[in-house]
Amino acid sequence: MEHLNHRSTATAAAPSADPLVIAHGSPQLYNDDLAPLPHRKRTWGGFEIFNVWSNDIQSLFGYTLAASLFITSGLNGWWVMAGIILAGFIVMGLVNLTGKPSVKYGIPYPVMARASMGVHGAQFPALVRGIVAIFWYGAQTYFASTAVALLITAVTGYEGTATFLGMSPIGWLSYMIVAAFQVLLFVRGITWITRYLNWAAPMVYIVMIVLMIAIWVQAGSGLLGSLGDVFTGAEGAGGLSAFSAVVGTMVAYFAAVIINYGDFSRFVKTERGMKLGNLLGLPVSLAFFSFIALVITAGTGVLYGEALTNPADIVERVDNSWLTIVAALTFFAATVGINLVANFIPPAYDLANMIPSKISFRAGGMITAAIAFVIGALWIGFIADMGVARFVDTLGAVLAPLYGIMVVDYYLIRRQRLRVQHLYSTAADGTYYFTKGWNVRALASFGVGAVFSISTVWVPDLEELTGFAWLIGAAIGAALHYMFMRADAGLPVHTESH
Repeated sequence: MEHLNHRSTATAAAPSADPLVIAHGSPQLYNDDLAPLPHRKRTWGGFEIFNVWSNDIQSLFGYTLAASLFITSGLNGWWVMAGIILAGFIVMGLVNLTGKPSVKYGIPYPVMARASMGVHGAQFPALVRGIVAIFWYGAQTYFASTAVALLITAVTGYEGTATFLGMSPIGWLSYMIVAAFQVLLFVRGITWITRYLNWAAPMVYIVMIVLMIAIWVQAGSGLLGSLGDVFTGAEGAGGLSAFSAVVGTMVAYFAAVIINYGDFSRFVKTERGMKLGNLLGLPVSLAFFSFIALVITAGTGVLYGEALTNPADIVERVDNSWLTIVAALTFFAATVGINLVANFIPPAYDLANMIPSKISFRAGGMITAAIAFVIGALWIGFIADMGVARFVDTLGAVLAPLYGIMVVDYYLIRRQRLRVQHLYSTAADGTYYFTKGWNVRALASFGVGAVFSISTVWVPDLEELTGFAWLIGAAIGAALHYMFMRADAGLPVHTESH
């Protein structure tokens, strides 16, 4: 898979017996990083996919989200757990759909999107996905640096008082360390990233279990009573709407990765391996991680008189220097893991898709890192106070109908068959050229679905639907795309195995 570190400066390779080798790829659409990955170069199995999801779940934000749901939802704890597990199964089903074609054809998400949006139209969803990822890459880089700052403070005892753009000298040093570490890992290639993910996910679970046991021992018998309060639920609260909100919130947490999951599944040797990894990495891992978060949160309520949902706050209060150091390292590793999975690899592909002849996967990653570095550096001083959440939520809502369009196009319109050669062709008679490279029917479907999804972010009367806005927007986009495409009897819907 080291082909990711090189790009093509000419057309694709010569014809081969391998149907996934592109014979005449246009420089506007093709480079080695976007080309179908041959089966012989795929090395991932269920374990690697499991670790992709585990790293996605185990971030500082992921822990805080899971812990907060138990405290604020107003539901009995068992119902919260059921809602989280149900969300895991829903996400598993969604990514099985987007992952399957990339396992079959070895193509990343920006190329897969060409089948439904057009060979040029696919640049739009890829660009939107890239912008969302770059913003969160910068933010998560800052969040990961707080764990490193905690580590440095625990070892040296120095905190620093002067600040620049909201960060102390220790904060800036930590931020630079995280930024450099991520770039170094990226430039080593996908093999090194895979090794890192495979190490980080199990290690985080080990440390989380140790932290849970430490909290449990200190809390003693009072922990069971605190857990009992959680599983009793808040009086007069809850209900179906609260349960739906838990499910919708957890699905929304994974929404960004759902659409570009093909960027990862293309490395898997078999569809069976992908599905096994999705099963273990989503409902199973999500339930296990949430239970640990529940026990630790309940324990902090006993020990400190308040339920702490931020892991950094918990580690700071644990009177054990070695545990503080190990936990800080682990949370740093976990947050870097989700950053690579959700916010670095996707925009690297998306930017390469914009100008394949000029931007390689590596170059796309460097552009991502440079822009995100500025965003993260300004996060505390400026960006966090600018209402950026709504901006990012709006961009995320835009992605919802694109998922539905892509899935219904592949499974119902194309009947799971693509002309791979045509995905890299700008010929006017190409299957996916449509109208000058844009599928206006898909754009119309997207427009209607996006209006609804975006409205849930900005219209107060639709606020209760925000949790399920992504799913509903995807359903609207899918239904309209199917109707528009089937209604046009003259549309040449070609199908073939490769």
